[in-house]
Amino acid sequence: MEIINRIKKTFPNLALFTLSVELEKILKNCDSVLDVGCGNNSPLNLLDHKIYMVGVDGYNESINESKKGRIHNKYYLMNVLNINKKFKKRSFDAVVALDIIEHLTKKDGFKLLDMMQKIARKKVVVLTPNGFIAQGGEENGFQEHLSGWNIEDFIKCGYMVSGEYGLKKIRGEKAALLYTPKIFWGLISVLSHLIFTRKNPKYAFSLLCFKNLS
Repeated sequence: MEIINRIKKTFPNLALFTLSVELEKILKNCDSVLDVGCGNNSPLNLLDHKIYMVGVDGYNESINESKKGRIHNKYYLMNVLNINKKFKKRSFDAVVALDIIEHLTKKDGFKLLDMMQKIARKKVVVLTPNGFIAQGGEENGFQEHLSGWNIEDFIKCGYMVSGEYGLKKIRGEKAALLYTPKIFWGLISVLSHLIFTRKNPKYAFSLLCFKNLS
């Protein structure tokens, strides 16, 4: 996907553009991906190179919406904590969990990381808010946040960590910008990501973490 087309596809959420660029770099040598907690519109849909993708989610409506966009090659409606029972060890080049681990308790989150590492051949990728961000689950119980994660949680497990979505203090629940006009603050978010928070994740809204296995 050319840069201009990708910007058009993600506008006005330019933070999604920067995320897609980072994911493209991390997954460039991966031909198959297990997308854990794939949701209804996975950012993996923005990648340029062709990847065989399997989506897993516990919410049927999200899977049905994702199917309409034909984002993944195959889908499974299941509890993400059961992926070790469904998928064999080292059966995907990469296993990805984007904005899912915070919806689990800390204990179950570490359990999921362990399962992902066993299923992946090359890489494990995780995106999660930086610290605990309160979020309810009134419409969809799976959307409630049950845990908060910090840089040290991932470093001690062998992950590389970078910042995503720009400065933490300008975003709130569901990563929504707190100030208006949204376009202006969206640009501030992207610029802060490029100039500062990508390499200083302590100040970023989200943490993008990956672990090389091969």
